[in-house]
Amino acid sequence: MKFLRALAVPAAALALTFGAVTPVAGADTPSDVVEDATTGTATPADPTEMANGQAWGKIAAADDRVDTYEVYSTSMERQIPVAVIPATDEADEPVPGAPTIYLLNGAGGAEQDNDWLTLNKSTDGHEGTIEFYSGKGVNVVIPMAGAFSYYLDWVDTPKGNYLNGPQMWETFLTKELPGPIEAELKASNDRGIIGFSMSASSALLMAENNPGYYDAVGAFSGCYAMADPVAHMAHGLTVERGGGTMDQMVGPAGSPASIKNDALLNAGKLADTGTEIYVSNSSGLAGETDMAGYYTERGADLATALANSAVLQVEGGVIEAFTNKCTHDLKAKLDAHGVPANFNFRNVGTHSWPTWRDDISASWPTFENAFFSAE
Repeated sequence: MKFLRALAVPAAALALTFGAVTPVAGADTPSDVVEDATTGTATPADPTEMANGQAWGKIAAADDRVDTYEVYSTSMERQIPVAVIPATDEADEPVPGAPTIYLLNGAGGAEQDNDWLTLNKSTDGHEGTIEFYSGKGVNVVIPMAGAFSYYLDWVDTPKGNYLNGPQMWETFLTKELPGPIEAELKASNDRGIIGFSMSASSALLMAENNPGYYDAVGAFSGCYAMADPVAHMAHGLTVERGGGTMDQMVGPAGSPASIKNDALLNAGKLADTGTEIYVSNSSGLAGETDMAGYYTERGADLATALANSAVLQVEGGVIEAFTNKCTHDLKAKLDAHGVPANFNFRNVGTHSWPTWRDDISASWPTFENAFFSAE
């Protein structure tokens, strides 16, 4: 599907970008749950040099609450930049043995300044990513690469602009990254994962493919089908923006790889895992933050506010309405398999950052309960 690029609005940046006993979540180490999990090195790195001028690097360099690393991916044969918000308590003291949340970026990723640090800042009384998680006793790990990749293991190698070279993101995120970064952070063996838009299905799929690996998973505004022709075509609009094709990513609609990577078809794998689930979607109908007046009140000139509002309401509305249907399909599938989940369907809202910003706080009770309820 087509996820829209960021729209610059003064004082209010926004963006559009989709039988046997099973192990209990958090009970095992990465190597216990994920087959062939590897250990490597998480190397501290200069954020500005590592980010090649991208906005997130400047944010990390200016904020001592953010650390930056490079983690080598054997499967992709390159260093992957990673931003980390280390766990602290309410007194801003480090918390050893803390859980870890992996935040995945949307379609354009950090490569297009469409990431959790750059576009989720504190504004209008809402806490940004850094502010929200600071003091909550959890580590937050954000891979700052992977634009348009869907964070999947691709069946063929693309040679496009953003998608160039091996794309083995599920391998990296489940087998190569957790070992070294969690060791570096002296983290506990509790973890969660969150994705939005493009990465919503990715986050859910990783929990499905690795039962017991995640205590909690969050998925915001996603489309979870991959194998059926309509969803396959819709996802292709995103993949093509990065210079790849659906055939390179998962093969044709209905192929074995498309079925393997279909989070809707595989939803039953979440049964009896102990993984807590939060899923959200808005209706696509315009809300307060989709109106021109919202942005003129925050310093935008009228022409810019009207243009951006039109894009939000038309394109963002269509995309969110599409993912709303996908999310209702997911709820029906999880209900059919008896998988409990916390669904948050909003009456208004488009495919844009204000909704995902709200989801960080709305999803927190799910993650807090998963991590700390037994303590």
